[in-house]
Formats: sequence, C-alpha cells, structure tokens
Amino acid sequence: MSDFSSAVIAVVGGTGPQGKGLAYRLARAGHPVVLGSRDAGRAAEAAEALRALPGVAAPIEGTGNEDAVRQAGTVLLAVPYQGHAELVTSLADGLAGKVVISCVNPLGFDKGGPYGLPVAAGSAAEEAAGIVPSATLVGAFHHLAAPLLLDPEADLRHEDVLVCGDDADAKARVLALAADVTGGRAVDAGRLRLAAQLEPLTAVLISVNKRYKTRSGVALTGLAPAAAKEEVA
Repeated sequence: MSDFSSAVIAVVGGTGPQGKGLAYRLARAGHPVVLGSRDAGRAAEAAEALRALPGVAAPIEGTGNEDAVRQAGTVLLAVPYQGHAELVTSLADGLAGKVVISCVNPLGFDKGGPYGLPVAAGSAAEEAAGIVPSATLVGAFHHLAAPLLLDPEADLRHEDVLVCGDDADAKARVLALAADVTGGRAVDAGRLRLAAQLEPLTAVLISVNKRYKTRSGVALTGLAPAAAKEEVA
C-alpha cells in the first residue's frame, strides 16, 4: 500500500448524514477521504457536494463500498445497524488488517422514543470485530450531531469524542483523528467492550434533543482542556 493510500480514510455509509459530516470534517483537517456507498453514483455526487463546502483541504472522492475500502488504510463505518452484519461480512476481505472505526449505533424507535437495541456480541463494534478478526476495531464518533458536522460555521470544540479500543496504537490514531474532527478534546474511554455503553447513549441524546429542541453532545468535567490548534488554511 502506498503512503498516500495508507493515509486515505474510507467512509462506508458516506452518503448518509453522519458519514458525510465526518468526511467533511476530516477533509477540512487535511485527511484524504473516499466516500463509499452501495450506489457508486450517489457516492460520487455526495463527494462533489462536499468538495464545494468551505475549508476543504484534502481530496474527497466517492465510489462503491468495496472500492472505497480497497483504497483506504483506515475505514470508518457510519451505517445504520440494520444490515450491519451483512455489510461488514461483504466487505471482510477489504477490511482485513486495517484499522476500522465504528460509529454505528444500534437503536430502535417506538412510541416511547429511542432506545438501545440488544446486540449479541455486546456492541456493533464488537460484532464487526468478530466478523473480521484481523481488523483492528475502534469505537468513536457515536455522539456527534450530523447537522453540526455538516455546518461549516459550527464550532465543535466544546464536544468530547469518546474513543474505545483494545489496540493502543490504533486507538492513538483515532484519538488524533477525533481531535481533528472537532478541534477539541478526544478522550480515551477504555476497552472496546465499553462500546456497549457508548452506542446506546446516543438514544439519550436523541431524547434530550427532541425535548429541548437542541443538538446536544457529550462533554466530560474534570479533565484537562484540549490543547489549542492552529486552523488549517
């Protein structure tokens, strides 16, 4: 794999709001991104729209999921939980040996509102790790609001990104990417098994957002503030 391709981040689910928002913020921070979708044409259109947004500092391309994964050194799964296992299984060959970031939230909705779905493996991240054992799974970005990610004027420095994983090097890379996405603080939240707590917490935020008509996030007290960063030109 070339140095450039190893730097590329594939966003599987790149035509959805969360995937597009994270791709935009990553490209603003200088990381080359390729959007993946079941429909390569939709991915290409989404990439074109993102390139037109202010501040993009790195290439953004769009293609089919398999091709996107093949091009990248790091893969971000930003897909609905429904069909998650089948999708990861279909991409297993391309995901093998790579750092895979999961922001998948297994959620259900009924007349009582959102709630976390039970996952036999413990979490979506652990499910993906079981399907592709040679991949290194890290959980992150579960709690960032897609509309804010896509808003060029939104300042996300007050938000904490909670990152969990079992591999120290992979987690360090994702912590750095998380800080790039928000310009703020990334927090090492512990082992991958804690994704089972982080993923359903999103249901709480959705409930708060609906009640208070806002876009809430997560910020922890008692930690040192994030180091100031220079804006990317």
